[in-house]
Amino acid sequence: MADWQVVSGGVTAPKGFRAAGIAVGLKSSGAKDLALILSETDAIAAGVFTTSQVRAACVDYCRQRLQAKASARAILCNAGQANAATGEPGWEDAQESAKLLGQELNIAPDDVLLASTGVIGQRIKMGALRKGIPQVVKAATNDGGADAAQAIITTDLVPKEIALETTIDDRPVRIGGIAKGSGMIAPNMATMLGFITCDAAVSTNLWHEMLKRAVDKSFNQITVDGDTSTNDCVIALTNGQSRTPAITAQSQNAQKLENMLIAVCQYLAKAIARDGEGATCLIEVRVSGASNDQEASQVAKTIVGSSLVKSAIFGRDPNWGRIAAAAGRAGVKFHQDQLNIKLGDILLLKNGQPQDFDRDAASNYLKQAAAGEYLKTDTVLIAVDIGVGSGQSTAWGCDLTYKYVEINAEYTT
Repeated sequence: MADWQVVSGGVTAPKGFRAAGIAVGLKSSGAKDLALILSETDAIAAGVFTTSQVRAACVDYCRQRLQAKASARAILCNAGQANAATGEPGWEDAQESAKLLGQELNIAPDDVLLASTGVIGQRIKMGALRKGIPQVVKAATNDGGADAAQAIITTDLVPKEIALETTIDDRPVRIGGIAKGSGMIAPNMATMLGFITCDAAVSTNLWHEMLKRAVDKSFNQITVDGDTSTNDCVIALTNGQSRTPAITAQSQNAQKLENMLIAVCQYLAKAIARDGEGATCLIEVRVSGASNDQEASQVAKTIVGSSLVKSAIFGRDPNWGRIAAAAGRAGVKFHQDQLNIKLGDILLLKNGQPQDFDRDAASNYLKQAAAGEYLKTDTVLIAVDIGVGSGQSTAWGCDLTYKYVEINAEYTT
């Protein structure tokens, strides 16, 4: 049983955080397009960013900032323009954004972290941003998390937010999060952004380590289309406002907090995969029997990222051969005579031997999952055992549909 409970509020659920999301004209649609997350006090800051060699100005800005100073007060995110591959002018726009927000909040520019999402190659509409910064600061409230979640999305169909609460030394501690992403999702740390807030007191190094491990078990375990973005980032702030004793080393309290952080990140990661462009269902691939967890992860991500597997699931075709082929090319050694594959509760392959199974039932399982009817969930579960060791891992993705091609064929036209 989980050692936490769900609470409302998203990134404003933890103490000492405010947020806002407003429309300032960055998107032509008139939708919300500027988000602010603000800690009332200095917060320990950690970030994990895209490994792409083509990066947005905000990514380079935040990397430099966090290397120089491991704390922050605010995160500003614009939607509509990625400000990636925009050269020196894009870098100057990022610096100006931080400076303007710092002036409005009466804090140093280096207390500001930045994120952008939208079309690659387009600079931020600075005229709209300059007018919008005072407005978004004025709009920030302690219940503005949902507005912030709405303001960071682009092709997403739904905003994504979660908040959890646990108890440490008899005091409540909360972690909240919002994320965006629907296409260009194969984080390697897409257009994928994640922002986490927490009110625990945690040492800088430990908070960085916790975030890296949580990202490896969540955002780095999802794929929609195999494309890593120029703007991928997960930024986490923790401000100590819960007034719990500081967590400075591995301990029972540290593990409790990290488990809750992982749960928040996994919820958001699955929400991104579930909302994949054109998707009709979430795919969850559980791999066991690997030599270690890393190799299990490699197999799971290869299967869930296979275009053939994704297409078969969209076609409601229980074609286990595509799953077996993806596992075989994952670069992990195992013997095919020890391979087992299940679709839901239906055994398809046992010890490398095809099993007689009800194809209509298997196809209906996929149809019902796509309709969100099977066990009241939209998740297609694929379980694979490669029979080598005790390593295990889970990865998430979605099916590949006609709609995905349509969305991306017409993305800028």
